Amino acid sequence: QVQLVESGGGLVQAGGSLRLSCAASGRTFSSYAVGWFRQAPGKEREFVTLISGSGGLTSYADSVKGRFTISRDNAKDTVYLQMNSLKPEDTAVYSCAAGTYYSRQFERYNYWGQGTQVTVSS
Repeated sequence: QVQLVESGGGLVQAGGSLRLSCAASGRTFSSYAVGWFRQAPGKEREFVTLISGSGGLTSYADSVKGRFTISRDNAKDTVYLQMNSLKPEDTAVYSCAAGTYYSRQFERYNYWGQGTQVTVSS
Protein backbone atom coordinates (compact mmCIF):
# COMPACT_ATOMS: atom_id res chain seq x y z
CA GLN A 1 0.00 0.00 0.00
CA VAL A 2 1.03 3.55 -0.74
CA GLN A 3 -0.66 6.56 0.80
CA LEU A 4 -0.44 9.87 -1.03
CA VAL A 5 -1.14 13.34 0.31
CA GLU A 6 -1.16 16.44 -1.90
CA SER A 7 -0.54 19.95 -0.70
CA GLY A 8 0.22 23.37 -2.09
CA GLY A 9 -2.97 24.23 -3.88
CA GLY A 10 -4.66 27.58 -3.56
CA LEU A 11 -5.85 30.72 -5.28
CA VAL A 12 -3.47 32.57 -7.58
CA GLN A 13 -3.78 35.26 -10.21
CA ALA A 14 -3.18 34.49 -13.86
CA GLY A 15 0.54 34.52 -14.59
CA GLY A 16 1.39 33.42 -11.10
CA SER A 17 3.00 30.25 -9.79
CA LEU A 18 2.25 27.44 -7.40
CA ARG A 19 4.16 24.38 -6.31
CA LEU A 20 2.23 21.25 -5.48
CA SER A 21 3.68 18.44 -3.40
CA CYS A 22 2.71 14.79 -3.31
CA ALA A 23 4.04 13.10 -0.18
CA ALA A 24 4.04 9.33 -0.04
CA SER A 25 4.19 6.81 2.74
CA GLY A 26 4.17 3.07 2.65
CA ARG A 27 6.05 0.82 0.30
CA THR A 28 9.19 1.70 -1.65
CA PHE A 29 8.21 4.91 -3.37
CA SER A 30 11.04 4.92 -5.87
CA SER A 31 9.62 1.84 -7.58
CA TYR A 32 6.49 3.74 -8.61
CA ALA A 33 5.84 6.11 -11.46
CA VAL A 34 3.84 9.13 -10.32
CA GLY A 35 1.37 11.05 -12.40
CA TRP A 36 -0.52 14.26 -11.87
CA PHE A 37 -4.05 14.48 -13.18
CA ARG A 38 -6.61 17.26 -12.95
CA GLN A 39 -10.34 17.56 -13.17
CA ALA A 40 -12.29 20.75 -13.64
CA PRO A 41 -16.01 21.01 -12.85
CA GLY A 42 -18.08 19.40 -15.57
CA LYS A 43 -15.03 18.04 -17.36
CA GLU A 44 -13.34 14.67 -17.53
CA ARG A 45 -10.17 13.95 -15.63
CA GLU A 46 -7.15 14.73 -17.75
CA PHE A 47 -3.48 13.84 -17.70
CA VAL A 48 -1.09 16.62 -16.73
CA THR A 49 2.37 15.11 -16.29
CA LEU A 50 4.19 12.06 -15.00
CA ILE A 51 7.61 10.97 -13.84
CA SER A 52 9.29 7.60 -13.69
CA GLY A 53 10.37 6.00 -10.44
CA SER A 54 13.99 7.04 -10.87
CA GLY A 55 13.02 10.50 -12.08
CA GLY A 56 14.84 9.98 -15.35
CA LEU A 57 11.76 10.08 -17.55
CA THR A 58 9.07 12.72 -17.66
CA SER A 59 6.10 13.45 -19.89
CA TYR A 60 3.79 16.44 -20.17
CA ALA A 61 0.45 17.24 -21.68
CA ASP A 62 0.78 19.74 -24.52
CA SER A 63 -1.37 22.22 -22.61
CA VAL A 64 1.22 22.53 -19.80
CA LYS A 65 4.49 21.86 -21.61
CA GLY A 66 6.97 24.64 -20.98
CA ARG A 67 4.99 25.97 -17.99
CA PHE A 68 4.88 23.02 -15.58
CA THR A 69 7.80 20.97 -14.26
CA ILE A 70 7.57 17.68 -12.43
CA SER A 71 10.36 16.43 -10.18
CA ARG A 72 10.83 13.99 -7.35
CA ASP A 73 13.00 13.51 -4.30
CA ASN A 74 12.94 9.82 -3.45
CA ALA A 75 14.90 10.43 -0.26
CA LYS A 76 11.89 12.44 0.93
CA ASP A 77 9.29 10.25 -0.81
CA THR A 78 7.88 13.35 -2.46
CA VAL A 79 6.98 14.43 -5.97
CA TYR A 80 6.68 18.10 -6.85
CA LEU A 81 4.75 19.93 -9.53
CA GLN A 82 6.02 23.44 -10.21
CA MET A 83 3.38 25.39 -12.08
CA ASN A 84 4.36 28.69 -13.67
CA SER A 85 2.53 31.12 -15.94
CA LEU A 86 -0.78 29.82 -14.67
CA LYS A 87 -3.89 30.42 -16.71
CA PRO A 88 -7.56 30.43 -15.68
CA GLU A 89 -8.02 27.23 -17.68
CA ASP A 90 -5.60 25.50 -15.29
CA THR A 91 -8.25 25.76 -12.58
CA ALA A 92 -9.05 22.23 -11.37
CA VAL A 93 -8.59 19.72 -8.61
CA TYR A 94 -5.12 18.28 -9.00
CA SER A 95 -4.46 14.73 -7.86
CA CYS A 96 -1.30 12.68 -7.78
CA ALA A 97 -1.29 8.96 -8.38
CA ALA A 98 1.29 6.19 -8.09
CA GLY A 99 1.53 3.07 -10.16
CA THR A 100 3.88 0.43 -11.44
CA TYR A 101 3.43 1.48 -15.07
CA TYR A 102 4.82 4.62 -16.69
CA SER A 103 1.56 5.66 -18.33
CA ARG A 104 -0.60 8.67 -19.18
CA GLN A 105 -3.73 6.62 -18.57
CA PHE A 106 -5.25 7.18 -15.16
CA GLU A 107 -6.64 3.63 -15.19
CA ARG A 108 -3.07 2.36 -14.82
CA TYR A 109 -2.59 3.94 -11.41
CA ASN A 110 -3.25 2.02 -8.23
CA TYR A 111 -2.95 4.68 -5.55
CA TRP A 112 -4.43 8.16 -5.43
CA GLY A 113 -4.27 11.17 -3.20
CA GLN A 114 -7.32 13.12 -2.14
CA GLY A 115 -6.62 16.04 -4.46
CA THR A 116 -5.88 19.71 -3.96
CA GLN A 117 -7.77 22.64 -5.46
CA VAL A 118 -5.97 25.07 -7.75
CA THR A 119 -7.88 28.18 -8.72
CA VAL A 120 -6.45 30.72 -11.16
CA SER A 121 -8.25 34.04 -11.35
CA SER A 122 -8.19 36.23 -14.45
